[in-house]
Amino acid sequence: MNLKNKSLLPLKLKCLLLLALVGGTCAAQKSMSRIEADKFAVQQWNKEKQILTPAARKVWNEGVIKFKQYQMAIAYRVFGTKPPAGRSLYISLHGGGNAPVAVNDQQWENQRTLYNIKEGLVIVPRAPTNTWNLWHEDHIDNFIDSLIRYSVVMEDVDPDKVYIMGYSAGGDGVFQLAPRMADRFAAASMMAGHPGDAEMRNLRNLPFSIFIGGLDSAYNRNKLAIKYNKKLDSLHRSDTKGFDHQFHLYPDKPHWLDHQDTIAISWMSGYIRHTFPEKVVWVQDNRLQSRFYWLSAPLESAKVGDAAEVSRKGNIITISHNSFDVLEINLNDVLVNLDQPITIIEDGKILFHKKLNRNFETIKQSVKQYQDPRLIFSTKLVISNHKVNEKKSFKSKLRK
Repeated sequence: MNLKNKSLLPLKLKCLLLLALVGGTCAAQKSMSRIEADKFAVQQWNKEKQILTPAARKVWNEGVIKFKQYQMAIAYRVFGTKPPAGRSLYISLHGGGNAPVAVNDQQWENQRTLYNIKEGLVIVPRAPTNTWNLWHEDHIDNFIDSLIRYSVVMEDVDPDKVYIMGYSAGGDGVFQLAPRMADRFAAASMMAGHPGDAEMRNLRNLPFSIFIGGLDSAYNRNKLAIKYNKKLDSLHRSDTKGFDHQFHLYPDKPHWLDHQDTIAISWMSGYIRHTFPEKVVWVQDNRLQSRFYWLSAPLESAKVGDAAEVSRKGNIITISHNSFDVLEINLNDVLVNLDQPITIIEDGKILFHKKLNRNFETIKQSVKQYQDPRLIFSTKLVISNHKVNEKKSFKSKLRK
């Protein structure tokens, strides 16, 4: 060994070890190809899946998910033959709320009988608490994320065919969860619920249906359902490629819709997730999120009311609005052509124009952050103070 080159050995070894995983040469490591990035992404997801499997198997065997001081029981059924791309998943939220345990237990039992499907996995969780906001407390997002990723692991669910629906208090939950977790779902249906302060702008890429009885006057559910449908109408008029929605008002029905809402199943099943939408509208709700489609933000700098509107056309990304202190743009070869320069425009000014390198660390960290085999990114840009920086790894605090 030439001792003069001894200091180069660790770098060479690292290069060789990395490239042994994805193929190629040491020269290729400086500019990873799409094929190499895709192979490495698959490998990292398979590793993550192996890590998730013991916890997923335990939940499936015991029928309970635990998070911090909470636990959520689940009941599930599988329908039909699994398609080649994987099963559909329907998450169905029961009613009840601020009531005795026995009442919420009965509502959980009842929810299991409301909807049958032709194909897929139906999961009916039992709310972890017995509070009025049982389906939109802060911890619920963690449980929903767990349900999705464990279903992918255990039942080979297609993450692009995940649907959420809920009745009464479960409908309250859909009004809240669908906007703040819109990037997880293909479609959502709200039955006989109350919107509260739901942030409808986040539904730009999530088809949403509302089912309400005209006589369902408790808490002004009927009037508020009409009001929120008008909000969606207005949003769609100003952005005709977004805010796909349906409204079903049954004038002679009270709170019980007498199974009229079962048509939601066939409506939702016609959609797959807009995994990489051309335009993302993201408003931070009172439950902060670290990611939303191909945008993300460090939780330590995020705050309620932060808003961004970002669109892409080819390799040009346009920021129409951004009030985040730090906004991250995550990219891969599905979104853009990473073999060509990427252009970032804000307020008519070019902030960035450069070819980006795919990198191993971003792939690894995006797998950890999203835990979604369809949402894996190979490079990212960080927007702060109207400046753009290329970031080679995620350092955001991830919500666990």
